Amino acid sequence: MRGAADAALSLLPLLLPLFLGACLRLVSGKGEAKSTPRSMPQPMSPSDFLDKLMGRTSGYDARIRPNFKGPPVNVTCNIFINSFGSVTETTMDYRVNVFLRQQWNDPRLAYREYPDDSLDLDPSMLDSIWKPDLFFANEKGANFHEVTTDNKLLRIFKNGNVLYSIRLTLILSCPMDLKNFPMDIQTCIMQLESFGYTMNDLIFQWVKGQEAVQVAEGLTLPQFILRDEKDLGYCTKSYNTGKFTCIEVKFHLERQMGYYLIQMYIPSLLIVILSWVSFWINMDAAPARVGLGITTVLTMTTQSAGSRASLPKVSYVKAIDIWMAVCLLFVFAALLEYAAVNFVSRQHKEFMRLRRRQRRQRMGLASWTPSLESLQQLEDLPSSSESTYETLSQFSSIGSREEELVRESRFYFRGYGLGHCLQQAKDSGGAPSAESPHLYNPPPPAAAAAAAAAALIREGELLRRRYLDRAKRIDTISRAVFPFTFLVFNIFYWLVYKVLRSEDVHPVAP
Repeated sequence: MRGAADAALSLLPLLLPLFLGACLRLVSGKGEAKSTPRSMPQPMSPSDFLDKLMGRTSGYDARIRPNFKGPPVNVTCNIFINSFGSVTETTMDYRVNVFLRQQWNDPRLAYREYPDDSLDLDPSMLDSIWKPDLFFANEKGANFHEVTTDNKLLRIFKNGNVLYSIRLTLILSCPMDLKNFPMDIQTCIMQLESFGYTMNDLIFQWVKGQEAVQVAEGLTLPQFILRDEKDLGYCTKSYNTGKFTCIEVKFHLERQMGYYLIQMYIPSLLIVILSWVSFWINMDAAPARVGLGITTVLTMTTQSAGSRASLPKVSYVKAIDIWMAVCLLFVFAALLEYAAVNFVSRQHKEFMRLRRRQRRQRMGLASWTPSLESLQQLEDLPSSSESTYETLSQFSSIGSREEELVRESRFYFRGYGLGHCLQQAKDSGGAPSAESPHLYNPPPPAAAAAAAAAALIREGELLRRRYLDRAKRIDTISRAVFPFTFLVFNIFYWLVYKVLRSEDVHPVAP
């Protein structure tokens, strides 16, 4: 026994290091086990998450709307207007570039596995989810934007909300009332409607608590001012296929008439004033006055046709039509005024011809012919010619001499047998002369005719001056009447269209 104990003691130095090493390894192993945490599951990759959310293995069907066989899906809409313009009267439409934003809730797309609150997805994922079937009811043309990529946005939130934004360029119909053109205010409508889903499945509404329709800063239009107020409303429509949701926004466009003042109103105003220049031109200058009148009439006709070139062929009368028609009426009246002046200034010739004819028939004197032919030549001369006054003075002197002969002929007593007595008394101071069988010869008939012609000429001169004064008076009155009448028309025109009818036929809702 003692030998066995000695042998064990001799092996103890050899076994002790081995025991201590085992103890140390055991202690270090426990420490490492305590310091190393339990392994956590690795996060899911985005691709795996999307496949699980809306892939083939997710069970999501894009053909079925959210809340199928349940309450309708509420889709809130928001519009950002990037550009607004090309308002065309002939086709009655306008072009607008917008960002259309739609937001709805799809419980099938709610998630918890992914740490982000929202996911911005590629537009190609739009084919994998359900979307509202929105369309523009008054659309005449539209196109998407694909430069440099599809201008679409898809964002999914943790609670299942979906934001879908798309950029569009639209040509929308805008029925216009042009009675006040070019001082009108037009109301253009944009209608957003569901095409296939009835109100039992889908309802559109505007975003609440913020601007549902936003406009880009610094947006300007060439001819219009886009008013700040925009009427938002509902336009639910009923067809034989059902009742469909519809929302609308009304844009109020106030036309700026600066272009039309420069191109239409001021030129036509100057043409009307130019037609009044003929009132200060001598009435004998027929080529000048007629040429001026015809030129202004033709110019106003061209101006009126140009004002209607950019407008539709509507059946009612517009404000610009009234202005052009009145301006054309004024220049045409100025041309007719000269026709009246010329007619009145020549009326004395007609009266003289009538008087001459009556005297011929009453007197029956063929010997008056030479004097009357001279009178005819006198009447054919211009009314203001110097030869007229010379001829008149000659005929007046002839008439005065012949009047003296006529006065002497009042004492012609040949018919009573006393002519020889008077002739003898005249030749010999009271002694009758045998060589003179006749006491006094009467004046020849030509002298009496000349005297009558001279009287007729003086009467014609009085008539000529009278009608010339009337013609000049017409010009004088026209110089005041035409401007005054046109001024009164302007006062009524601008008062009616700029003050009384400043608002559109369809008033802006408060």
